[in-house]
Amino acid sequence: METLRRSLSRWKRYHIKVHLADEDLLMPLTVKPTDKVMDLRAQLVREGVTSWKKTFYYNARQLGEEETVKEAKIQNGSVLLLVSHKR
Repeated sequence: METLRRSLSRWKRYHIKVHLADEDLLMPLTVKPTDKVMDLRAQLVREGVTSWKKTFYYNARQLGEEETVKEAKIQNGSVLLLVSHKR
């Protein structure tokens, strides 16, 4: 049963949104539980959104670049916040 669950999880997809605070825009993304934050950043760059020097937040917690969607407990329908670094 556990093997079946693991094999099905690689096909699982979450439809999330990223709120771009600077542009006041919501960008839809489709992610896998194994995707890392750096993968989300790469998806945004492919969509034409510069995410360099910006930080992802979820549930008022800053996400690390190596953190996976599953580790961050991001679920289907979640909204992440992408904010510019403050100096």
